[in-house]
Amino acid sequence: MQFHEVRFPATLSFGSVGGPERRTDVVTISNGFEERNSPWAHSRRRYDAGLGMRSLDDVETLIAFFEARFGQLYAFRWKDWSDYRSAKPSADISAFDQVIGTGDGTQTEFTLIKAYQSGTYSYVRPISKPVIGTVVVGVNGAALVEGEDYSIEHETGVITFVTAPDAGVEVTAGFEFDVPVRFDTDRIQTSIASFQAGEVPNVPIVEVRI
Repeated sequence: MQFHEVRFPATLSFGSVGGPERRTDVVTISNGFEERNSPWAHSRRRYDAGLGMRSLDDVETLIAFFEARFGQLYAFRWKDWSDYRSAKPSADISAFDQVIGTGDGTQTEFTLIKAYQSGTYSYVRPISKPVIGTVVVGVNGAALVEGEDYSIEHETGVITFVTAPDAGVEVTAGFEFDVPVRFDTDRIQTSIASFQAGEVPNVPIVEVRI
């Protein structure tokens, strides 16, 4: 896909609003009961970057970034300040935050994931844009060394082990990650007068599938 491996300025995404979106089809049948179905296996996130604009310099930075992406044409990285780590906000990232698979003695490639648990139910989210320098990996409770024991593709989130983990052992990882997104508009409208009066531009951002 058309993707630029560059992050939207984190100082501008801070203060934005947004979060996950689900698609659910709801049909009410004649007896009043409902039938619900979701055509989406994964949620999709939407944001408004306009609320992160605090100065005219910020607006200029936004316009430059928008132009360099050719509007909606090229996707890019986005830091979701409310959800960008494998661990809880109050905890340090460790190699044992997320279980990303179980060894079978032959598989050498594993993809980063993040599990969202609530009671006995959970959702597993693929992570395709880990942040360089933040990924740590463990096997069977032991932390490994990047470059010696494994390598990581930061464009896809795929971890490749030098030696396949033994059968039955847990493969774990900790990381920071970005969301692959694009502008959800081909137009950025700004006004110096309105901005100084406290208004900010509407800058819709939407997650893309990788």
